[in-house]
Amino acid sequence: MEIRINDVLYSLNELDIKSSTNIKMKELILKTNNQKLMTCDILIKNGCLVTWETEVKNGDEIYMLKKGEVPSKEEMEMFLKARHSPSVHEKLKNATVGIAGLGGLGSNIAMQLARVGVGNLIICDFDVIDPTNLNRQNYFIDHIGMKKTDCTKEILNKINPYINVVNYDIRLDISNFESCFKSCDIIVEAFDNPVCKAELTNWVLMNTNKHIVAASGMAGYYSSNTIKTKKISDRFYLTGDLVSEAKEFDGLMAPRVGIVASHQSNCVLRILMNELEV
Repeated sequence: MEIRINDVLYSLNELDIKSSTNIKMKELILKTNNQKLMTCDILIKNGCLVTWETEVKNGDEIYMLKKGEVPSKEEMEMFLKARHSPSVHEKLKNATVGIAGLGGLGSNIAMQLARVGVGNLIICDFDVIDPTNLNRQNYFIDHIGMKKTDCTKEILNKINPYINVVNYDIRLDISNFESCFKSCDIIVEAFDNPVCKAELTNWVLMNTNKHIVAASGMAGYYSSNTIKTKKISDRFYLTGDLVSEAKEFDGLMAPRVGIVASHQSNCVLRILMNELEV
């Protein structure tokens, strides 16, 4: 009988625990005689928060962490494994995702993908932050006047300083799609302009074997339940309600824009995990 604790494999026989015994987390850790583990205050078993009284069994993956300490790169990896499972984390940390546009969609998508530990992010935008962006984009008032690429990279570094972020301060068009996104597994379309949306989507589908996750229809404060993710073709996914464009008396607002951004981020994760829509 074997259990993995903080990526170290323990044989219960070596710990003088009979495999038929129902053993609780606290008893198990006492048997390891590891003082550092004994003082931990976050206990995660198979991706779920548990207590010292939780029973463990053969094959369990256990992570034990302390609160209030800035993690090293190795510890950060361990924390992400704890919450997502090692197999999921391995796929995410080796992935490369490109984000075209860092407005209401892209700035939030970048944040979410950094939080789950996507190892390589390529972020592209040419614009600066202005006061009208703050109603829905992932920026702060002291960012006004700064480049979106610089601010997004700064924010991502505060979330997870151990992922690789490449930022291009560039106006994307057909002439530079290849140079920016050639290393990506998936490209996320997060433009405001419908012409740019179409150009990028067509370029990806006609010139690459990559997946693209695009968005359409997120304005106003209509029902959240009208927002969906649809598989348009083998490598093309579209999120939103496909109807609610920004217009007079019907502007872009944080909640619905954020819901679409989350749909796009989750679609990226599902593609990386090979959980493809039908």
